[in-house]
Amino acid sequence: MIRISTIFIAICMVLVAASLGLVLHSVAGISGSESAIVALTALTFLILYNAVSMRLRDRSDVGSQIADLSRGTADLARQVAEFGRRLAAVEGRVVSANSTGADRIQAVVGEINELGVLVKQLAASVAGHDDLLAAVPAAADKPDSGEQDELPLVEAKTPEAAPAIARPAPVATPAPAATRPAIATPASEPVATQPATPARNQPQLLAAVRNAVEENRLDIYLQPMVTLPQRKVRFYEAVTRLRNEKDEVLAADDFIAIAEAGGLIGRIDHMVMLRCVQVLRRLMVRNKEVGIFCNVSAATLGNPANFAQCLDFLEANRALAPSFVLEFKQATFRNLGPTETEHLAALSQRGYRFSIDHVSDLRLEPRELADRGVRFIKVPAALLLDPRQSTASDIHPSDLSDLLGRFGIDLIAEKIEGERAVVDLLDYDVRFGQGFLFAPPRPLRPEGASATGGATMNKAELNGSNGSNAPDGPSHPAPVAGPASEPPPRTTGNAALARRAAGPG
Repeated sequence: MIRISTIFIAICMVLVAASLGLVLHSVAGISGSESAIVALTALTFLILYNAVSMRLRDRSDVGSQIADLSRGTADLARQVAEFGRRLAAVEGRVVSANSTGADRIQAVVGEINELGVLVKQLAASVAGHDDLLAAVPAAADKPDSGEQDELPLVEAKTPEAAPAIARPAPVATPAPAATRPAIATPASEPVATQPATPARNQPQLLAAVRNAVEENRLDIYLQPMVTLPQRKVRFYEAVTRLRNEKDEVLAADDFIAIAEAGGLIGRIDHMVMLRCVQVLRRLMVRNKEVGIFCNVSAATLGNPANFAQCLDFLEANRALAPSFVLEFKQATFRNLGPTETEHLAALSQRGYRFSIDHVSDLRLEPRELADRGVRFIKVPAALLLDPRQSTASDIHPSDLSDLLGRFGIDLIAEKIEGERAVVDLLDYDVRFGQGFLFAPPRPLRPEGASATGGATMNKAELNGSNGSNAPDGPSHPAPVAGPASEPPPRTTGNAALARRAAGPG
């Protein structure tokens, strides 16, 4: 609809043009046609002028509208940015709350596990007391024969009360059933005799372990880990053995639990680290690419005092970190508490890598293990080749090596004892192998204590002098052999750490 102002302006322009034509015709005496042409010309000029002015006015209006739209867009962008900032703050709070909740849940789970262990120990102690109490009536009910009447008198002279109560069990068993039917077949007597033997052997074994540690009768055995299929030695695992006063060798499974209970595991781990560093230095003289695996117990990792001593030593030998691998059990990584996690992070920050052994199942989390610094996982060959593992685990064993390799973790098949197993493991793309098929653990016996608390190396034993247990293949630990004499005692910080670890005597 045409606006009224536009109609009024058009009428005015027509009137002005007509008036101009009439004035020229009547006053100036111009003919009618000429005055009409002038009037039309004036009307055309007025129309053009009005159109141009209206176009300029519309353009200014559009510019103001565009400016208003720009201001609105800028305000909207500012509001969106503020909303994004607030959303990021909320997400950060949610993540922090989730992390705090996970830490609390982990701490609660750790406390529950400790409580469960205490409850199991309490149940075992109560069961032992019940067995002892059940054996008391059998000991009080003396037989009528003269030979059995003398038994309590002999037991009364024994200073240990618990073994005295448990001794009537083997005497009452061969008694005739017709004479003493109530004593001949008691159900509680065989149970009462079982805890008596550990009660006598555990203190003796603890004393033997303590004496071996104090007198530095700790031996290091080396077992090679080879590449597959080339069978080239790439690493060595340090296996710990203790010798008692009769030079009888105690395996790690025989004394580790006793050493942890007696508080000696920290000193043993520190001494093993000292020996492993000394062996590694000798190995690297001939081969810079060789490495050594050193086992560390969970008790040392969770004890701040013992770990601090080991951390000082590892810090002093930080240059060997790329070739010095610390090995832990799978159960240790599955039961990490806040203290153990912090200690692992401290070792990882210093460049040390970790390995996992004693693997009982293939339910692994490669990403989590890689984030904690794990670079090797040892799995028994029998476990990898067990067809039941394909249904019991989340991944088929043949794909385990590729999965671990994506996160920078190497799979090592251990306990290999036959060539058939090697052929099957090659189908699983396993890169490293360890076992008696390649070489058994070879001893490195000390000939004399050095200033670093280590031991000189016996060349004959390094070349496999115990030929009865050696395989037909080459002796792998032979490169460790060196000169029989030790270098002069070092006066660095390692010597002080060694003397502190060796203790008195």
